[in-house]
Amino acid sequence: MRSLISTPPYFKTVRAYTEAALFMLLGGLPLTVAAQQPDDDASSWGLGVAVITSQKAYAGIDRDNKLLPILSYENRYIRLTGPELAVKLPGYQFSESNKVNFSIIGKYDFTDYKQSDAPILNGMADRDGGFRAGFKAEWQNSIADISAEYVTEVSGDSEGSEVNLMVEKTWHFAEHYMFTPRIAVSWQDKKHIDYYYGVRSNEVTAERAFYQGEAGMNIEAGARVGYMFKQRHIIFLDVSLTSLATEIKDSPLVDRSTENRVFLGYSYSF
Repeated sequence: MRSLISTPPYFKTVRAYTEAALFMLLGGLPLTVAAQQPDDDASSWGLGVAVITSQKAYAGIDRDNKLLPILSYENRYIRLTGPELAVKLPGYQFSESNKVNFSIIGKYDFTDYKQSDAPILNGMADRDGGFRAGFKAEWQNSIADISAEYVTEVSGDSEGSEVNLMVEKTWHFAEHYMFTPRIAVSWQDKKHIDYYYGVRSNEVTAERAFYQGEAGMNIEAGARVGYMFKQRHIIFLDVSLTSLATEIKDSPLVDRSTENRVFLGYSYSF
């Protein structure tokens, strides 16, 4: 998230482009700034690449390793951060270090699986990701940065909705480094959890009982570190651990209570 705390422009650039990269890769976590905030008539770009490794909770599923591009763009009207496009709405600035921003967002959710991904999923219908749309509010202040969003699936797959809330704080040190811990909660409605973790009547087997998901809340703790050099280059590492809702852990498709993700990336700002 963008901070208006009085810090050198160098550090603001570090933080902005790190978050651009992270948002592209996370595909929906409430990290909210795509690039260094442009002037009224200016725009900014960011390009890069990252390696991400993640472990889903489905029983017997292998760890997923990917090489992904990073893309961000921002001007006074829109903010593109990988799979998310935000249309900026009027906000309010109380002071230099206290501001509220609003936007309408649309993004693609990469949550999905194929029956070939794990033995427990054999015979299950594939579950697809989907396009989500909603509203986001961001409160940037001198204590912490807070974002909240509501999104719902509009492409006709899960038709589920989520409410996401995140609090994070960034510290800058040793001229080139930044450290940002965060905690986030994600409330997912019945349609969302049932679509991805439910077992339909025609999918029941001796090893896989019928299951109808209910609404639940996930809790994530994470942190990222970034190193910036020559003003336009940044290398970053992000790690996170998500404690899954009971409504997900109770699914016969799941044998873990947590999911985790680690990724390392590089981004260049124009």
